[in-house]
Amino acid sequence: MLNDEYWMRQALMLAQQAEHNGEVPVGAVIVLNDQLIGSGWNQPISQNDPTAHAEVVALRAACLQQQNYRLPNSTMYITLEPCIMCAGAIVHARIERVVFAATEPKTGAAGSCFDIFNTTQLNHRVNCDQGVLAEESSILLRDFFRSKR
Repeated sequence: MLNDEYWMRQALMLAQQAEHNGEVPVGAVIVLNDQLIGSGWNQPISQNDPTAHAEVVALRAACLQQQNYRLPNSTMYITLEPCIMCAGAIVHARIERVVFAATEPKTGAAGSCFDIFNTTQLNHRVNCDQGVLAEESSILLRDFFRSKR
């Protein structure tokens, strides 16, 4: 069985792909039964699509692969804490667990600013773990934004 660090490394490679394409370096993978079923990296600039965050791209790929708009029993690995939009999409897809690397203190919706995964107003809860390879992800993000200034 592959572990959280293994899958987060896969997400970090996708974040590097986003950076290579001039996008904010965020990557995401979705795993079911220890198999990769979807992956994505940030693409809102290149796709002219504000919803093309890594998580949404990965969800679209996984749902197509599974031929289902719901992904029960799956885990999503993300290099950055999801925003409200992505957290909502994760809840609607019925992802069981999210593991993210770096926190996002300004817009994070998995506990930093909001806690969408545990709000009592929604009928699905998402188990969430954070901090796996947080330093690597933080450095990638920090260096990206430094180069833009």
